[in-house]
Amino acid sequence: MKILVTTDKPFAAVAVNGIKDVVESAGIELALLEKYGEKSKLLDAVKDVEGLIVRSDIIDAEVLNAAKQLKVVVRAGAGYDNIDLATATANGVCVMNTPGQNSNAVAELVFGMTVMMARNLYNGTSGTELKGKKLGIHAFGQVGRNVARIAKGFGMEVFAFDPYCPASVMEAEGVKPITDINELYSTCQYVSLHIPATNETKKSINYALLKQMPKGAMLINTARKEVINEEELVQIIKSLLEKYIIKTIVMGNGTSSKKKYDLLKREFIDRDIVLINEYRTTDEARKLYFQENPPKGWKKLIPLGMQVPPVPVDDYAAIVIGRKYLKHNK
Repeated sequence: MKILVTTDKPFAAVAVNGIKDVVESAGIELALLEKYGEKSKLLDAVKDVEGLIVRSDIIDAEVLNAAKQLKVVVRAGAGYDNIDLATATANGVCVMNTPGQNSNAVAELVFGMTVMMARNLYNGTSGTELKGKKLGIHAFGQVGRNVARIAKGFGMEVFAFDPYCPASVMEAEGVKPITDINELYSTCQYVSLHIPATNETKKSINYALLKQMPKGAMLINTARKEVINEEELVQIIKSLLEKYIIKTIVMGNGTSSKKKYDLLKREFIDRDIVLINEYRTTDEARKLYFQENPPKGWKKLIPLGMQVPPVPVDDYAAIVIGRKYLKHNK
């Protein structure tokens, strides 16, 4: 028997070694395919395997049909929307997931981002405390419960909405159950998303829901990006147009820009929609960050080119793109 661990985004070395110990101690051959990039490499690698362990890699009909000996696919994580279940079933392949495996890590990520935003990305201003703030958890599964546990440590008031989870389970965790999703979003200053990407949930987090959130509220999405209705970006922009005089909308020409560009051109025919080349924007954003936040202490001895900002530089990247536009449109 042969098992393939295929991860375009690799596991941590300790995880790979753990899998290797278990598999090889059972007398089973283990193969590893990491950072493969091209789908053709994946198709070639699955030809002779009976077991497949994946992360978020797309296991579609083409991959499943290429794996003639395949008996089982294990998704390292809870979500399995990256696997074609219909084709797997037709081919007699068992698909399994591992809910809870990464739940604490994801919950810690939620609070890593929440603290950073509450403290204004540590830009020198005071920000705000989390203690006493209201946190809404959208879906009270393994990750949601870990988020609740950490939130209580911060002294937050925790609410949760999950039509599939009994209220008694939430109450046992010291969480206040909410039965109306609109109430969750209108009540809480922070909402943490943990819903799967299904036909029911895709694009369900929309403008109508988000506009109910209190002023200055934060949405933290560590679930799937597909649950956010990005097309309703248009409605958000329209609401800004009602408040401000906006003649030009400037955006970077990154990976997902074409779809959004076409959408904006269609909806705002009386506005200029300008695409700016994003080449080296991240590098420029990092430089801008360090100009405003110069290293202190021993870090001053390390060349800036070898340092990475401790916070995301998306805001700085937006400034860089805006400056590029202004430079060529004086």
